[in-house]
Amino acid sequence: MFVQTEITPNPNSLKFLPGKPVSNFGSFEITNKDETNNELIRNLLSVNGVESIFLGKDFISINKQTNVTWDEVKHIVISLINDFYSSGKKCVIEKGLNDETKDLEEIEKQIVKILDQKIRPAVAKDGGDIKFKEFKNGIVKVQLQGSCSGCPSSTMTLKQGVQNLLCHYIPDVKGVEAV
Repeated sequence: MFVQTEITPNPNSLKFLPGKPVSNFGSFEITNKDETNNELIRNLLSVNGVESIFLGKDFISINKQTNVTWDEVKHIVISLINDFYSSGKKCVIEKGLNDETKDLEEIEKQIVKILDQKIRPAVAKDGGDIKFKEFKNGIVKVQLQGSCSGCPSSTMTLKQGVQNLLCHYIPDVKGVEAV
């Protein structure tokens, strides 16, 4: 198996592509190995310098500490991913870790639909995700995850990309903020 890597706009985040499914139940960000029993996630979070892991449909983004180089982390991460899939496992996450179900207002459903269809695919290409949190007084609050979390260009993406798109499609939206 050959795990490919892709750089992201965040210099402290690298996207790992195992060429196999990673999550069958949405995207997840995990920062504490004690919050999961998943063998691969626990092992990855045990690597010196790894701060968080973001799991997408077909990729794993690793965020590292600034004082650690990718040369110190990358080969260990690739080895752990290879070992995981070589043991016969088909997918890292096969059931939801943090399913969120809540009743949304009609305008919130529109916001989520635009995020899902027009924004999330672009953000996923950079190894991250964007999650709707709330809409109140014209302000959409979102959570940036994976490579987008702590990325130097995330503020520009949020204002020039996400905010402009949402304001264009939904006139009631006046701004977007990260939480």
